[in-house]
Amino acid sequence: MNINALSLILYLGPIFICSVTAKKPNILLIVCDDLNDYIETLGGHPQAKTPNITKLINSGVSFTQAHCNIPICNPSRASFVTGIYPHNSQQFGFSDWDKNEVLQNSHTMMTHFASYGYHTLGTGKIMHSRDRQEWMEYGHPSDYGPFVFNGKDKIPNLDVPTPFRDDFGIIDGNFGPLEKVSDRVSPQTGKPYSWVTGGWRDQREMKYESDDNRDPTGDELNALWAVKRLKELSSLNQQKPFFMGVGFVRPHTPLIVPQKYFDQFPLESIQLPKIKKNDAHDTFKRTVTSIEDDRSGDRGTKMYDSLIASFNGDRELALKKFIQAYLASVASVDDLVGEILEALEQTGLDKNTIVVFTSDHGWGNGEKDYLYKNSLWQESTRVPLIIRAPEISQQRKKCSKPVSLIDLFPTLIDLCDLPANTMKNDKGRPLDGFSLKPLLINPTRGSWDGPDYAITALYKWAKYYDPASQNYSLRFKNWRYVRYENGNEELYHTAKDDHEWTNLALNPQHEQKLKQFRNKLLDVIPKSIPEKPKSDEDWKEQYFKKNPKADTNKDGDLSWSELNAHKKLNTPRKKAEDWKDIYFKKNPYSDTNRDGILTWPEFHAHKKGKAISD
Repeated sequence: MNINALSLILYLGPIFICSVTAKKPNILLIVCDDLNDYIETLGGHPQAKTPNITKLINSGVSFTQAHCNIPICNPSRASFVTGIYPHNSQQFGFSDWDKNEVLQNSHTMMTHFASYGYHTLGTGKIMHSRDRQEWMEYGHPSDYGPFVFNGKDKIPNLDVPTPFRDDFGIIDGNFGPLEKVSDRVSPQTGKPYSWVTGGWRDQREMKYESDDNRDPTGDELNALWAVKRLKELSSLNQQKPFFMGVGFVRPHTPLIVPQKYFDQFPLESIQLPKIKKNDAHDTFKRTVTSIEDDRSGDRGTKMYDSLIASFNGDRELALKKFIQAYLASVASVDDLVGEILEALEQTGLDKNTIVVFTSDHGWGNGEKDYLYKNSLWQESTRVPLIIRAPEISQQRKKCSKPVSLIDLFPTLIDLCDLPANTMKNDKGRPLDGFSLKPLLINPTRGSWDGPDYAITALYKWAKYYDPASQNYSLRFKNWRYVRYENGNEELYHTAKDDHEWTNLALNPQHEQKLKQFRNKLLDVIPKSIPEKPKSDEDWKEQYFKKNPKADTNKDGDLSWSELNAHKKLNTPRKKAEDWKDIYFKKNPYSDTNRDGILTWPEFHAHKKGKAISD
């Protein structure tokens, strides 16, 4: 470099640095909900129609054995957006992710990129909740609608039969086309049906006369917002790179999309997944889940049984109906992905924008007599993961190494050359995953630093979360190992048994392989586990020991109704004077005449005055 050039750089220092920053790639992250391998190139269903997602696959690298780290919404999203495993954060369930000590002291993708000069903007469902606070700019909240409205309540689609609609309600017990319902009257309310949609706190009426004369769905609004903002960002020609997140709810239940998508999949033509009869008999999931309430336990089996019962035991018809709605929902999302990718290409932003397409977890459509997510089998854990990084990733390439969503955050950091420390302070945690960049450069022989497995934890409906008592799966290239909290195991040789039909853990010939995988898993999950909080059953047993007479029917077992009745009978009710004395202890100045006694007029006067001042 000559002296004049060096002098120019020094003179233009800040401007030069800004222009370098401007050359950092943009990021477009598209996340679906409950999308399994029903993508044209992944082989999940032969009738899947996803031409736009396929176009993206052909322009980048598709990870054909990508897996979620926990197969249910909130903890999965909290995990991949922060880059921290559930067993390291202990975020296994639906508690607020931003109140978790580890996660609240660690940056999300959005805040980390924002702190290094990116403009972050998002819409729809990226996190399960509390999205808005993470973005500089936020579009539309998560919208699970549309729902049929009977003038009083949201209800499942009119053609969804019982008991499925009653057992699982407006979310999981709901599927069918978006169609005109205003010409039908609800027998419950006497009012015409209509459609409503929107976030949980902001429901709005949705006009529908026909597919060509209606309001947009929530997912469509998110696509419209993304297209509009991409065009605006392009026209501004701003130097600041952007990180855009677009979250689509479909194919999460309720599986309600316009009729035209159902028309693409005539019911009589629907092919069912390959399902082995009695395949669940050598599995153990139903023996380990909590039975605290009706949502818990083996929800997927309950949904499967209820759906079939709703069609008078006709298993084929029941699954065809549901899978038709699932395929239609996937096709609807594919159209929206196409609109966004087209806008990216038309604006020229595609030349410097990393595109990531994925889902938070999969979904089972009848395999192992199971209709749901939240299992440790292939249908629930496997997700599409497509990455296109201009001038870095290969085109039309597949990578079959087992990877997981935990690797997404470090990959984006690596591709954008940002600092890898995402901890806000020492209460946070470093990233758990590994950059996939080497596999984007060479999908088959890239030297990757990550493990030879993808680990998935199983969410358990329970009042406490204990990493040691959870259930886990390790997915290797040719094997899947599953270990449940009670010690039961499943082992599948996926190279020969890609449907995971035969549990080899029951075969003594595979004891050595079991031991190898068992040791590897127990090496990964935490060794130091906090004491498990006492459950309600523990407290009930303690009460019984102190109060044996609470067992009124003398059967040697204390039921909840007996406990509550005994407690109510033996807990003296506080009198009015008791409440006044309690108030006096906390508010001694309420005794205005200072005689050491709180009169009722003084009590009421102080409460009224305090309420006014508050």
